[in-house]
Amino acid sequence: MPTAIAVTSADLVLPPNDQQTPPATAVQGPDAQPLEAALAELQTLIDQHGYVIVVYSSAVPLAVERRLHTMRSILESDRIALLRSDLPPLGLAVLVRKLRQLSICDLSPGVVASAGYLLTHYIHAGAVLNSVARLDHVPVSLKSHAKSWMPGSQFGVIANPQPQLVKLGPEAQLAGPEFGTWLLVAKGQLQTDWVTGTLANAWQVQGLRETPLPADSQRWWGTGRLVEFATYLPDTSVLYQLVTSVRRDRCHWCGLELIGEQCVFCSAAPPERENRTAAAGVPVGRHAQESPHRH
Repeated sequence: MPTAIAVTSADLVLPPNDQQTPPATAVQGPDAQPLEAALAELQTLIDQHGYVIVVYSSAVPLAVERRLHTMRSILESDRIALLRSDLPPLGLAVLVRKLRQLSICDLSPGVVASAGYLLTHYIHAGAVLNSVARLDHVPVSLKSHAKSWMPGSQFGVIANPQPQLVKLGPEAQLAGPEFGTWLLVAKGQLQTDWVTGTLANAWQVQGLRETPLPADSQRWWGTGRLVEFATYLPDTSVLYQLVTSVRRDRCHWCGLELIGEQCVFCSAAPPERENRTAAAGVPVGRHAQESPHRH
């Protein structure tokens, strides 16, 4: 069975790109499901799939993040990975679909989980907003704040991979991917064709799809008058080549394969980095994961 992918909201589960892409499971928050029921469902996923990767936004309410760490702690399972992401909602949904595609490939659970960090760099996620006055996740200058109060102002914003913000006009441009991608668009209450016209042409996207706006997008972007967008690579073989082109290591703590510096399942960093961190008096390794914090 493929590694199970789980999310904290059902609207982060986009339609698959092909018939082979498996679905993802929504883990209910503390306001929607008792802890006992949530534990039973998570244990069933582990029993059925062996390993579970839970992808969640760094902007979720603290109670939701605490619930995830509590369940992992109670189950005492190294088969649960908690993958925390700074992506906006639509970009996060794209990342989840990429991991779902990779979960059926001949990749170990540790590699699939750590691929989440690698593939994040290949997602251009942003939005067109009517105001940046309440935008907290992307740096906003005082000048842009002032322009937010001008009637009819619209702003193009990129949150990932590098923050960008421009006031829309005839010369407005946003730097995009330097490789061929598709564009996913989710329309809120803002009336504009800038994303599907100007931006799509400038980025020379290979295709365009529309999807409903995620429920958390309004809170993440600070306004309901927006059009959210994210680029994606639809071909599973391309994703597979990206991941397999990176050197794999084995976690010195839990033994799982991984790419990158840190194991998502046990949170252990490479020994040399753990030694430096421990010398500075900072908790390291798997037990550090049991104390979630905000950055």
